[in-house]
Amino acid sequence: MACLRYYYATLFHAVLLLFMISSIPVCLSEIKETHVVDDSRPLIMFERFGFTEDGKAEVTIKDISWKSKKQNYNNGNNNNKDQVLNPSSLGFFFVRDLAFPVMINESQYIEGFCSLSSRYAKLVYRFEKIVPNSSYSGAVNINDPDEYILLFGNCQPEFQVSMFVKTEMHNSQHGIKDYLPAGQTQLPRLYLMFFFTYTLFFVMWVFICIKQRPIVDKIHIVMAALLLVKALKMICASEDKLYVSETGTPHGWDVAFYIFGLFKGIMLFTVIVLIGTGWSFLKPYLQEREKNVLMTVIPLQVLENIAYVVISETGPATQDWMAWNHMFLLIDIICCAAVFFPIIWSIRSLKEASKTDGKAARNLEKLTLFKQFYIVVVGYLYFTRIVVPASAHVVNYRFEWTMYAAAEGASLVFYLFIFHNFQPTEKNPYFVVDDEEESEARQILEEDDSFEL
Repeated sequence: MACLRYYYATLFHAVLLLFMISSIPVCLSEIKETHVVDDSRPLIMFERFGFTEDGKAEVTIKDISWKSKKQNYNNGNNNNKDQVLNPSSLGFFFVRDLAFPVMINESQYIEGFCSLSSRYAKLVYRFEKIVPNSSYSGAVNINDPDEYILLFGNCQPEFQVSMFVKTEMHNSQHGIKDYLPAGQTQLPRLYLMFFFTYTLFFVMWVFICIKQRPIVDKIHIVMAALLLVKALKMICASEDKLYVSETGTPHGWDVAFYIFGLFKGIMLFTVIVLIGTGWSFLKPYLQEREKNVLMTVIPLQVLENIAYVVISETGPATQDWMAWNHMFLLIDIICCAAVFFPIIWSIRSLKEASKTDGKAARNLEKLTLFKQFYIVVVGYLYFTRIVVPASAHVVNYRFEWTMYAAAEGASLVFYLFIFHNFQPTEKNPYFVVDDEEESEARQILEEDDSFEL
């Protein structure tokens, strides 16, 4: 019993982490195939899905087998009743998303608790009529719309279970199957809209760069590349969700989505770091410490995207899925923290330079811009990494798409700020020198401590 409580306590913490990452824009198919190998967990979470009034789920298994974890069972000594598997102690069931933490908490205090018999469980089927190495399929209609979690329950965790599982979930609208959860049906159109927005953004940026060709720096070319890969990522996300909605699988668009997502992540953090260092604007080179930041962030972005692909393609039924989530969140935190160092170094450098180079007005404008850049970066990362995921607890599952819209909207505003303030123009604060306000600026720099970070 102590062993069971340990399993459920561990799963409870896993559920909390799952809620934290629930807003990560994962592009998954809703017809999924999963291999479970020698797994003794009392609960195996397969997926979360938002159903409407005409929802249906089908679970198919094959090559089912089980074995005891106890060594004396393998030696033929199975006289102990605890070592004899009762197939009815295994099975699939649904539980409402909001009731899942309650069920997990309940399991820690009820003696002999079995998840399949829980009052919160909507049973799909038990294994009582299933024999080893056989196949079985069962379906359930969801007449009470809500967001549900599909789980496999093992009420005898001293046995390890192996099987191949295929799940298919969909809602029906006017007799047409929709394999996207109820809260994601708007995503194909949403991503398509952002694709057109970023495409127009890219065209306008190229036009500005051509018009201001004499003062275009290398950073502006990198920023153009960022817009291009962002637009390509959006169209891939739109096609991915569209095909999943109609057929249940992405038809290869998920691969393109992952590729452009990788490049977008690398380009975004690279642009933030390079602007933070003042590269091309303040100086034509990078210092050693700035190169180290860049050479740290880029490989971490590659590793983060690898973790993202593993999370997206495997699902919570995989035993090491939670470890990959921990890795993803840890790397993302490290990358977000790393990009602040170049901005802080540049602000301090400009603060020191204002005391010696006699260009207080020009340095004040640069410092003001860098301070704004620092605040906007903090706000963007805080909103997309904390506020949006936290909103998953208050947003109804049917409006899950609004979290994606909020995250993408915040990204667009962030891009607009960067591209507006660091565009190639003669009026950019990097190129403006107002000698008439020199003395006033010098006094502000001496008295205002808001530039101290």
